Amino acid sequence: MTEQNTIDNQQARYARQRILGVIGETGQQRLLDARIAILGVGALGTHVADTLARAGVGFIRLVDRDLPELSNLQRQILFDLSDVERGVPKAAAAAERLSAVNPGIEFESLVTDINPTNIERMISDVDLVIDGSDNFELRYLLNDAAIKHSVPWVYGGVISTHGMSMTIRPGISPCLRCVFPESPAPGDAPTCDTAGVLGAAVAMVASIQSTEAIKYLTGDHESLSQNLTMIDLWEMSFRQVSLGVRNPSCPACGNHDFAFLDRQAPRQTTDLCGSDSIQIMIDPAPSLSLESLANRLRDAGEVSYNAYLLRLKLNGYQMTVFPDGRAIIKGTTDPGEARSLYARYVGM
Repeated sequence: MTEQNTIDNQQARYARQRILGVIGETGQQRLLDARIAILGVGALGTHVADTLARAGVGFIRLVDRDLPELSNLQRQILFDLSDVERGVPKAAAAAERLSAVNPGIEFESLVTDINPTNIERMISDVDLVIDGSDNFELRYLLNDAAIKHSVPWVYGGVISTHGMSMTIRPGISPCLRCVFPESPAPGDAPTCDTAGVLGAAVAMVASIQSTEAIKYLTGDHESLSQNLTMIDLWEMSFRQVSLGVRNPSCPACGNHDFAFLDRQAPRQTTDLCGSDSIQIMIDPAPSLSLESLANRLRDAGEVSYNAYLLRLKLNGYQMTVFPDGRAIIKGTTDPGEARSLYARYVGM
């Protein structure tokens, strides 16, 4: 394709966006030159990735540790039944789908767990980060890394029929710990397992996140929200709470005490939201040959593998192993049992 054809295609693709007074030619070019990272390619992450890919954000890094499951299809719009059956990780499946939507932009898919040892590499070279995570521990970690590297990010969360979002600009706006000094204690807050999620509420919050991202990336920083936006779509209620000013005593943005980022060793086991599964992490991460591991496990159960992962089914369990040694053990919520299965079949 010639350079002129590429220019003509871009003119046609973004025509309705270019004539928007708030974006225009200059704003569209800024989008094409922009780089973002989306941490978590689940409900919010897929909606935001789809919107921003279609808007023409030039580079999109997609980071997620998980595989699509049947229960995801109700609200995670970049996946279908074939992705569940193929066993392709979410980040890779999303990049594949979005490349077909807009081949003119660059996608990078990282199939990995986000933790203190790798998050800085994920966000330090982008203009903006979108929160697509499902837990506050990861958000506090992102908050620390974003402040350290002066990278703005857009928080979003949805549970049941309600959700919230806010835009955080290090050094300018209050950070996550200014607004929420402490994360909810275990058992205090509802989860997707206990309260469910309305897909339309996800779309609403993702639309807010995407719009804030477009405002920032096109340079219209004056229009960015100064509030925590809270919605309940079932009740059709919308509330704005002023974020006020930064807390000078905030441990993160005030004192630069990065407690979450300084936890260098990731937790060995994690209970995964929305499924009877435990994730196993190995630190330091090895480099596994999935082909060799598959050959070794042939007599243990039903084994299949591809470039991204190996899957072993046996005795009511499903073990998914990644090249970096990380594994998801489905069929148990007992960390001890999960570690035992991992040690028995993979080794630790």
